[in-house]
Amino acid sequence: MMSSLQQKAVRVRIPASTANLGPGFDTLGMALSLYAWIEMKIANRTAIHLYGEELHGIPLDKSNLIYEVAQAVFVEAGVEIPEIEISMYSEIPLTRGLGSSASAIVGGLVAANALLDHPLPLSKLFDMATQIEQHPDNVGASLFGGMITATWDGEHADYIKITPPADLDILVAIPQFQLSTKAAREVLPQSLSMQDVVFNVSHVSLLTAAFCTGRLDMIATAMKDRIHQPYRGALIPGMTQILEEAHRHGALGVALSGAGPTLLALVNRQAGTGAELEQFLGDVLMDHEIDARTLWLKPDLTGPQVIEVSAQDSFADFIKGEVAV
Repeated sequence: MMSSLQQKAVRVRIPASTANLGPGFDTLGMALSLYAWIEMKIANRTAIHLYGEELHGIPLDKSNLIYEVAQAVFVEAGVEIPEIEISMYSEIPLTRGLGSSASAIVGGLVAANALLDHPLPLSKLFDMATQIEQHPDNVGASLFGGMITATWDGEHADYIKITPPADLDILVAIPQFQLSTKAAREVLPQSLSMQDVVFNVSHVSLLTAAFCTGRLDMIATAMKDRIHQPYRGALIPGMTQILEEAHRHGALGVALSGAGPTLLALVNRQAGTGAELEQFLGDVLMDHEIDARTLWLKPDLTGPQVIEVSAQDSFADFIKGEVAV
């Protein structure tokens, strides 16, 4: 088996993700059409190659997250492969609330599993990814694609995948500063009132039902939140105004993407309000002296795409040709 593995390389494309979607704290996630690519193969000595500005500062030794999760797969599968070569390119900005760490975790797990001819089922990879990330929303979205609602009991994650409406577009405004999940969680209260808990339970239920039934008219109401966004508003100047007013400029609903600082608006493609909404988000952030870029995305419906490649097929050439770095 090892001799055949030494001639094998796999390449995986993994989608970014957004989490929470307002009230679904650590519960709801959606895969987005922004991607990372990982290539993995057996090597005589571990080497890690990073391409693109988004990966600046990532470790190049065995403390690299992708290396560590790959080793977890090998251990689970009962195979010893201490030395691997990893190449990665990513469009997903780090610590911006778009699931950069989740994409790395999922990509590392899927690539290592594919390298071994898929001994572990997706359900096991989901449990492993959630154990590492400690919440299932981002990793579940990147692993399964589409929108997912998920639970985690500390050992096992369950999920249901929901296909987003066909006319759904996603506008993200990405501030040019980083905000770690740890810092964004530190501002949250240690306890919540019963009123706020009921508010969020009712709104996440309404939001899930709205997506399942295509009731886009209910999304603005359903995406309201009381358990994390109000406390994080001070970390992202302009966020509170955007959450309160974006629906007047054509958003179906708006939320902080994950822990932020990216802001996310859901838009009906057929409504023709995209230009007005993009202008509104840009103006508000500029008024608060926040430098940000906007991107139009779509839900990614498929999750990771695995391609087996020959050891002679250059990842750098692939990136130059296919991704147009």
